[in-house]
Amino acid sequence: RPVSRVYSVHQEEDSEDEPKLKYERLSNGVTEILQKDAASCMTVHDKFLALGTHFGKVFLLDIQGNVTQKFEISSVKINQISLDESGEHVGICSEDGKVQVFGLYTREGFHENFDCPIKVVALHPQFSRSNYKQFVTGGNKLLLYERNWLNRWKMSVLHEGEGSITNIQWRSNLIAWANNVGVKIYDIGTKQRITNVLRDNVSLRPDMYPCSLCWKDNCTLIVGWGTSIKICVVKERNPTEMRDLPSRYVEIVSAFETEFFISGLAPLADQLVTLYFVKENSDHMDEEFRARPRLDIIQPLPESCEEISSDALTVRNFQDNECRDYRLEHSEGESLFYIISPKDIVVAKERDQDDHIDWLLEKKKYEEALMAAEISFKNIKRHDVQKIGMGYINHLVEKGDYDAAARKCQKVLGKNMELWENEVYRFKTIGQLKAISQYLPRGDLRLRPAIYEMILHEFLKTDYEGFATLIREWPGELYNNMAIVQAVNDHLKRDPANRTLLTTLAELYTYDQRYDRALEIYLRLRHKDVYQLIHKHDLFSSIEDKIILLMDFDKEKAVDMLLDNEDKISTDRVVEELADRPELLHVYLHKLFKRDHHKGQKYHEKQIVLYAEYDRPNLLPFLRDSTHCPLEKALEVCQQRNFVEETVFLLSRMGNCRRALQMIMEELEDVDKAIEFAKEQDDAELWEDLISYSIDKPPFITGLLNNIGTHVDPILLIHRIKEGMEIPNLRDSLVKILQDYNLQILLREGCKKILVADSLSLLQKMHRTQMRGVRVDEENICESCHAAILPSDMAKPFSVVVFHCRHMFHKECLPSSGTVPGVQFCNICSAKKRGPRSGILELKK
Repeated sequence: RPVSRVYSVHQEEDSEDEPKLKYERLSNGVTEILQKDAASCMTVHDKFLALGTHFGKVFLLDIQGNVTQKFEISSVKINQISLDESGEHVGICSEDGKVQVFGLYTREGFHENFDCPIKVVALHPQFSRSNYKQFVTGGNKLLLYERNWLNRWKMSVLHEGEGSITNIQWRSNLIAWANNVGVKIYDIGTKQRITNVLRDNVSLRPDMYPCSLCWKDNCTLIVGWGTSIKICVVKERNPTEMRDLPSRYVEIVSAFETEFFISGLAPLADQLVTLYFVKENSDHMDEEFRARPRLDIIQPLPESCEEISSDALTVRNFQDNECRDYRLEHSEGESLFYIISPKDIVVAKERDQDDHIDWLLEKKKYEEALMAAEISFKNIKRHDVQKIGMGYINHLVEKGDYDAAARKCQKVLGKNMELWENEVYRFKTIGQLKAISQYLPRGDLRLRPAIYEMILHEFLKTDYEGFATLIREWPGELYNNMAIVQAVNDHLKRDPANRTLLTTLAELYTYDQRYDRALEIYLRLRHKDVYQLIHKHDLFSSIEDKIILLMDFDKEKAVDMLLDNEDKISTDRVVEELADRPELLHVYLHKLFKRDHHKGQKYHEKQIVLYAEYDRPNLLPFLRDSTHCPLEKALEVCQQRNFVEETVFLLSRMGNCRRALQMIMEELEDVDKAIEFAKEQDDAELWEDLISYSIDKPPFITGLLNNIGTHVDPILLIHRIKEGMEIPNLRDSLVKILQDYNLQILLREGCKKILVADSLSLLQKMHRTQMRGVRVDEENICESCHAAILPSDMAKPFSVVVFHCRHMFHKECLPSSGTVPGVQFCNICSAKKRGPRSGILELKK
């Protein structure tokens, strides 16, 4: 493999927080180099890496660690390597005072030997451009080298006198460097030093605990020294405040202490990546020992920081390393962080979606891993979504959560029929076929019929209800229908009355289109689906001999079905089948009659007896509505059964009203019904018979006095009452007669007032209408001579007669006045007799 895994250990072993970074060891050519030599420094470019060693060599590496170029610079340690932004020029300095700046693709360069060690060198970021040929070196002094127009290098001292310079970082026009006293920033554009950030802990040796500098952007510098971190922002000074001050100043926006010694810093969005040198106390001795270095991500706050993640790194020979032996470099183009130690180089990078899924699987969070894999399916690199899903299913099975495992099969296995069958057999092995049954494919993609049959047989052995549910839910083409029918019949031999099995067998017969067998079972069970089966599959020819069974099950539904399908099962056929069951025949014929009084008219005579026997309340309505019922037969049946009301109706229908009234008075003794009957017939002779019959019966007289006022003059009745006869409630009856009379008078007077008011209103309306003007112009003609009604010469006198009917005449064209002097009538309307006669309007000029 091009890189090897570096295992990091979180400070909290049981933490459920996902790590932010992953680590790999840079190998290939690097491994061979570090076996013979030791890394002293490294610089990162987006395209390649530049590694310096303790034996004075510089290697150019690709990002996998393969050596692409080698430079023999010195025999002692390389202290610093600097690259410009283009990656075309490199600056190198070593412990023996050598400084070399040269182009990687050209022979031009700068070579100089100083009389003291040069710790750092930094090229202008735009060094490749001709007007930016500048670099700085740091030993005892900070020296700036610039190439002039004569192509010679000019040196100038930017700073000296504060000890050895250990770090330089150049960003845009700003150069930041650290010496024994603190950190300075120089603006090369204005040639001004703009700040001095003092070192906090002066007790630490600056050569053992060097300063770490890092530019976050063109204006933000991050300073780490010892256990202190400061974030400095370069700002423009207000012109009114300048005087003799630099045009820029530095504001420290965040300053805080850390737990361990800082070996390197790098920005990560608005957070910081910090490399710590760690010393820990021994459990057995009071001495400190060097522990594994830590790489933390922290969130800076104004006076503190919040730890986001923390990893302890197992780098080679960490027990032998000091704080100054570690360095942290980063690639701005990608979130890559390089941890450099003498015998090891580790690459840290932000975790991607694959790493996130790996972590979820490691924590057995299969549901989340599966969701994450599905969301990033197009971009996923290492993971097979189905593989993750299978791991999740296995985990659920191990837990004993078989239903959840089966439910996940539907989502994970998808269209892979081989995997589906394997899972079914696995569930069979563990005795959980029921769990997976409801999730099996049943659409366009299907398993072999044997799989479905195996599950059905399993249910048939242990769960009849579950078996019935599967038969209802599964399409019949999933399995061999005949094999399942045979299996059900075998079980019915042991339990022939089992309704669940019988119903299921009927459904199987229905799917197999053996509807007669299904119909027999449904009728035997009196199952509600029998009618749906008949309608759906047009089984009317099969039920002609089963009409009584259908009606015994549900008379209403059966009759409605038969009447709705008279074209398939005739009325005669139904009547024939029901001949031995007159109570059912009556139900059928009654509904037939209610639908249409004329259908089945030949059975109306039979219906008289049926109504009389089974449904007397509907006999009288039937006699009233039927026009095909033989009255003599009906009268005979009613008289035999002493049905008075029906007999009264039939006698009146046959014209024998006096006999009907007599039956009401004598048998029913109901004066109100007798009065109502007389009112219906509206026959004076009947009223006379009624009065004659009632005259010697005081209760009947009271009834007549209370009810006949609107049909017969009560005086006629009162004159015939014998003197001295005691009549119940006579006073109340007389008072009611008088009240009825007064009410009639009031009604007449009220009607008269309304009539007079309406007549007056209409008269006034007619008068207003007739008083309106009538437009006469040259388009109107005389209705007699048909000439224009107005003369062509309007200056001459003329006379025009206009009637309210809008007919117009020349006066001379009208005949002479009628019998009423001064009143003329329109001869056209009079001739046609259209409406009331119209008066005259005469226009004269």
